Amino acid sequence: MERFLRDSAEFSSDNVLNWIAGISHFHRIQGSKGLVEAAEYVLEELSRMGLEAKLLKDKYDGKRWHLTLPSPIAWEVIDGRLEVPGRTLTTAESPLLVMAHSPSGEVDGEVLPILRQEDWERAEGKVVLVGKDWRDAYRRANEVGASGFIAYREGTGEFYPYIGLFLTKEDLNWAQIPAFAVPEAVAKGLIRRALSGGVEVRGTAETEIKSSETLPMVYAEVGEPPYLLFTAHICHPKPGANDNASGNAMLLELARVLSKRENGRFGYAFLWVPEYHGSQAFIERAGVEEYYAGINLDMVAGSPDRSESTLMFVRTPFSRFSVVSGALEVAIELSNSRGKSFSGSRLPVMPFRAYPYEMGSDHDIFNFFGVPSVMPITWPDRFYHSSGDTIDKVSRETVAIVERAVLSAALFLSEEEKRRIEQFARGYARKVLGEIGMRLEPKESEKLVKAGLARDAEFLGLELNLEVETKAKPWLEWKERGLISERLIRSRAPGLAEDFKKLTEERATVTHLHELIMLGELLSEGNAYRAIEEEYGSIEREKLKRLVEILEEVGVVALSS
Repeated sequence: MERFLRDSAEFSSDNVLNWIAGISHFHRIQGSKGLVEAAEYVLEELSRMGLEAKLLKDKYDGKRWHLTLPSPIAWEVIDGRLEVPGRTLTTAESPLLVMAHSPSGEVDGEVLPILRQEDWERAEGKVVLVGKDWRDAYRRANEVGASGFIAYREGTGEFYPYIGLFLTKEDLNWAQIPAFAVPEAVAKGLIRRALSGGVEVRGTAETEIKSSETLPMVYAEVGEPPYLLFTAHICHPKPGANDNASGNAMLLELARVLSKRENGRFGYAFLWVPEYHGSQAFIERAGVEEYYAGINLDMVAGSPDRSESTLMFVRTPFSRFSVVSGALEVAIELSNSRGKSFSGSRLPVMPFRAYPYEMGSDHDIFNFFGVPSVMPITWPDRFYHSSGDTIDKVSRETVAIVERAVLSAALFLSEEEKRRIEQFARGYARKVLGEIGMRLEPKESEKLVKAGLARDAEFLGLELNLEVETKAKPWLEWKERGLISERLIRSRAPGLAEDFKKLTEERATVTHLHELIMLGELLSEGNAYRAIEEEYGSIEREKLKRLVEILEEVGVVALSS
């Protein structure tokens, strides 16, 4: 691995930073022309490198579904302002002032902070102010006759938060009032004034709801299949430097460097998509048969000296075990080091840890469809989803750490001697199983690790001499593959949606549910639950059982008889 880390010196942090700056200029809301313009910018940069790339197109129209995801409306923010005591907020200051997908409208009235459920009883004709559960609160504000809606998010300080409504055409039947997002400091001032005698605001949101807009997907290939697929989501608001201009810029630099390396075990593919919607639209169009594995780049430039940010590495789920996890994990450990300990060992530049599979970005979708996918990400980031996510806060050092690791891991798997990769694969499998063995006996995990290594061996031409058990009768079939959400459930069975929503309030439960379904396609019910307990330790089994029942009722999964 060290040899390939040295080979990664061709990588240029300057290129990445320049591309971050370029992409940050676009207001990349899903369903907007700014998103299309950002995709065209990426396409032009690839063309300048001499790479042939395609701009694949689907559409946002608020009606069609991208597999399990309903398309948001095609939407543009034109202008917006909000007058609060002592200050006028405008979209010139930040386009985030008008919440993504908000209807047009005017507000002029008294602010009512929603601090208790009973506050909704006084909301008619008021401009309601909320700090959480924004989409549900927005719907309720419309239903009770509020005249306007203002949202904020804790922890954003003076910055505007990014809050998207993701309205569909059907939602426009009830979504009528304008929605604004204000800095936390502004919201707290409004709350104080409202509680001490009242406060009024006035303002205008001017937006355009169009019949449709292009959903852009930029795709490029180097070499021949099978491909190692690199992905990054190109959406999110202006500036969105770390989230996720950084991933898009890093993807461009990877394409530039890897376009010169076509003599390995696999080719390389590069995909820029709107988050989740784009991945599902791409798979619906192109399938996944040509891809060996995936590396998703999301928020890869967080500074090691702010917010105690950790360099997280999200492994593949056990249902999709692959040596690609081990290659990138080790590569990050090597690239994320400098200096010496008291006895001469190298020290990490920033805190680093490998985690069991977690959901939250486009690696999810490719895992769902059988392509083992991983993700390096810097977290937390106190400027996340806010107007404060500007290029001056990204880290050149972090960019270099992540990019060199990704590049060297790819080259290691593609170009290293077969014997060395075989040795590495066995060692990584022992490491993962050893981690489980310190907690409990890895019965099901060992089977899944062997099955994953067998797939690696097939794609990479390895000889691992594995005794893989014959596939048992699976517990279930995932009939409608893709991201599972409350909106999907509500579209099929409104009476079950609230139950599903309540059961999935904890994000860990959402991850466990999707992994359980993937495991259920490989194992019996009892073994699937055993496997997920080995993977995560503690799970809420009864909650997961009820969620699977809901999915069966709406036809997302079918249980074996």
